[in-house]
Amino acid sequence: MNKLILLIITLMLACTAQLMAQDQTVIKPYETDKWATAGNIIDTKVEATLAKSGVKMRNSCSDEVFIRRVYQDMIGTLPNFKEVDAFLKDTRPDKRALLIEALFNRDEFADYSALRWCDLLRVKSEFPINLWPNAVQAYHHWIRDAVQKNMPYDQFVRELLTSSGSNFRVPPVNFYRALPSKDPTTIARTVALNFMGTRYDKWPDQQQKDMTVFFSRVAYKKTGEWKEEMVYLNPADNSALKTKFPDGTDALIPADSDPRVVFANWLLAPGNKWFARNIVNCVWTWTMGHGIIHETDDIRADNPPASPETLAALEAEFVKSKYDIRQIYRLILNSKTYQQSSIPHGDTADPNMQFAHYTVRRLDAEVLIDALCWIGGHGENYSSAIPEPFTYIPKENHTISLADGSITSTFLMKFGRPSRDTGLESERDNHPSEDQALYMLNSSDIQRRIDTSPRLLAVNSLAKGNKQTIIKWIYLPLLSRFPTPAEMATADKYFQTPGLQTRQAQSDLAWSLINSKEFLYKH
Repeated sequence: MNKLILLIITLMLACTAQLMAQDQTVIKPYETDKWATAGNIIDTKVEATLAKSGVKMRNSCSDEVFIRRVYQDMIGTLPNFKEVDAFLKDTRPDKRALLIEALFNRDEFADYSALRWCDLLRVKSEFPINLWPNAVQAYHHWIRDAVQKNMPYDQFVRELLTSSGSNFRVPPVNFYRALPSKDPTTIARTVALNFMGTRYDKWPDQQQKDMTVFFSRVAYKKTGEWKEEMVYLNPADNSALKTKFPDGTDALIPADSDPRVVFANWLLAPGNKWFARNIVNCVWTWTMGHGIIHETDDIRADNPPASPETLAALEAEFVKSKYDIRQIYRLILNSKTYQQSSIPHGDTADPNMQFAHYTVRRLDAEVLIDALCWIGGHGENYSSAIPEPFTYIPKENHTISLADGSITSTFLMKFGRPSRDTGLESERDNHPSEDQALYMLNSSDIQRRIDTSPRLLAVNSLAKGNKQTIIKWIYLPLLSRFPTPAEMATADKYFQTPGLQTRQAQSDLAWSLINSKEFLYKH
């Protein structure tokens, strides 16, 4: 273990020395001096924002960085060595744009997007949500299916807001079940958070009261089936209602009309100032790591966007695309703003600097355990507080496809997976901790995955005993790049340690790379 720690430290120092020795104009292998994209409307707005602070964008990220980054941001999965090798050898000038389009069609895109939505929509079986297993599976399947079919976002939200029926048989009605309580105030608070990106509790009292009117007739009743519940419009009160929309305009709800439909019509109108802004700010956060408005779900007048022009441009494009979320992804991912390096220009207190480089952040817990499972060749073990048939997950299934927030593991809890109790983006905790670092360095689980890894064992046969080839083929699947000359020299020297078997050196190198920030973080 002492030799392993020494290797980790040595590799870190080699990398640091390399960065210091490089001309700061382009830092390889992380950057390139040629842009693979011409840029788009996002870059026009961002560059104008940066110019006000006298700042320019960083260099373009390298192909090695790009493929790893876009896989993580779009499908929550690391590229395998064959995919990396093919991408690096691809000479087509538009290969990045083509890769983005290809990833939309991967099953993992639907899985990872559904994971994000299930976090926000509180999809879990148990307390305090209590959807129960059958409803969770139906709800998750509906969400994932909507993503895979690219359901227009306004249709997605309309079905969530206006559906009635059994929570087992009409999946979107679970929106009204996935709540800590079922009173109109809680519903109104949740609608404002999920679809307007605003904190209801910060509204004036009268505005809050007006909002609750739209959900005052939502009713619930049990059925004869265990844990099934009907969500319906209470027929006992069918008089006309008068209230105000959140923008202060009058809302007249005719007798025998569903107030939820009236609210949905207002919310989903093309000119609504909250609806488009909220979702494009969410997608920006998911891809760029930091909202144009931050916190992402705290949109208010005294929390202005860092770049109002960029946000407005995204809103306009979203409405123009007829609420196609993939079009917002496409714009962001094909922009220079997204494809720039994560290496900052320097320390600054200016919040607009978030646009001058890609935001580094730790991998989501589910993405990290999936990567470790891929390396180790076997899946994670899950548990649930209640016995249910969905706790067993076939080892070939990705953790990002896990439907139920109540099904978990020690690793997921340790690495900040959200409990899905609040629907807040901030419920997911990707901040590193000492406990996490010790686990990655000392866990017998990590050691077992590395020592028995079929991926690493296959390297020996591919390399035919050549130590430098072994080193290269460990770097490629773990970091999506080949080692630099300094790293190769450090690793090769370690492999020559007297008495150290090649297999052990190989495991030590893999362990050191898995503990590096380059593996653990999006960059």
